[in-house]
Amino acid sequence: MSEINKNYLNLAQNYLFPTITKKVGEFKADNPDEEIISLGIGDVTRPLPKACISALHKAVDEMGDASSFRGYGPEQGYDFLINDIIKNDYEASGIKILPEEIFVSDGAKCDVGNVQEIFAKSCRVAISDPVYPVYLDTNIMAGREISKILCKEENNFNPAVPDFKADIIYLCSPNNPTGTVMTREDLKNWVNYARINKSVIIFDSAYKEYVRDSSLPRSIYEIEGSKEVAIEVRSFSKTAGFTGLRCAYMVVPLELKGTACAKDAISFNTLWRRRHTTKFNGVSYIVQRAAQAVFSSEGKQEIKELINYYMQNAKIITEGLQAAGFTVFGGVNAPYIWLKLPAGIKSFDFFDLLLRQARVVGTPGSGFGDGGEGYFRLTAFGSMENTLKAMERIRGLKL
Repeated sequence: MSEINKNYLNLAQNYLFPTITKKVGEFKADNPDEEIISLGIGDVTRPLPKACISALHKAVDEMGDASSFRGYGPEQGYDFLINDIIKNDYEASGIKILPEEIFVSDGAKCDVGNVQEIFAKSCRVAISDPVYPVYLDTNIMAGREISKILCKEENNFNPAVPDFKADIIYLCSPNNPTGTVMTREDLKNWVNYARINKSVIIFDSAYKEYVRDSSLPRSIYEIEGSKEVAIEVRSFSKTAGFTGLRCAYMVVPLELKGTACAKDAISFNTLWRRRHTTKFNGVSYIVQRAAQAVFSSEGKQEIKELINYYMQNAKIITEGLQAAGFTVFGGVNAPYIWLKLPAGIKSFDFFDLLLRQARVVGTPGSGFGDGGEGYFRLTAFGSMENTLKAMERIRGLKL
């Protein structure tokens, strides 16, 4: 009998969201006629932008024509998409990124989970608590030492630079689950820490388009010296509704270096390129054409309307919860709302109460780590009709 990877035995028994799905399914089975409103999982509900749909149709037609048919594409991504990413997401903000530093993928979740493979098992990992579970679980699977940085309410749930040396650091801003955003000064502190300690920051900016405050950074590369210490992950999922299409990208700067014993510094870009081209055959041509359409004038306008729609939901949720007496965080520059529960109420108990009394689904804070106990996450990705209805129901809760 083959021996298993024992690190998997150190994982929580079940991943957070399938656990929630199971609990909701059991409730529905017992209450088949009840209308359940989901503000839990961060999946979008609005249709794809029309510019993306048009690009998909055109690309499908190309694939049906012998003169324009394409088989395997470049694993790193087609030049047409990479060049538009550089022009619109970086050059427009005064940031210089080279084409060979961008790697198109099938999702930010995949990227943040897979990138740890290019680091040694001996690397010490620092993650915030509460945290998006993938950062934690994939490093548990790899058998690494993991140190948690408790994010407290009085610090707006932003992780403070630790007094220990970490080799890999995961940061997410705008944050999932808390909906808070790191300031420029916050990021400067982390970049300085990483440069001093020769650490690497994995910066997840999948929700960058929700940042409305121009004083807040959307990219870690807005910080001087960050290309020497940071990998950035971005996604089309929550920006353009690509949760079902799957397209994202990761930036691995050429300046970012690591070591192997006593050998000279080695480029992480080279390592990731080797891993990427070995284990991945690239995002489909038709999906990359749809992603490119995001950067068209029509696409930009439609994306703006999408973001405005979800942020209006965020405002409805924030104001509705505050009217119901809850203390609320996030929901201003992010699509996530993090609410503080009344003293003595556990987050999974509140999940059950919310489902039972209001027929509304959210996400227990403890599912994001011990630091999330006593808090609860709602998302702005539902329909506006359901969002309004959910707030009306929540106002009637009996705690």
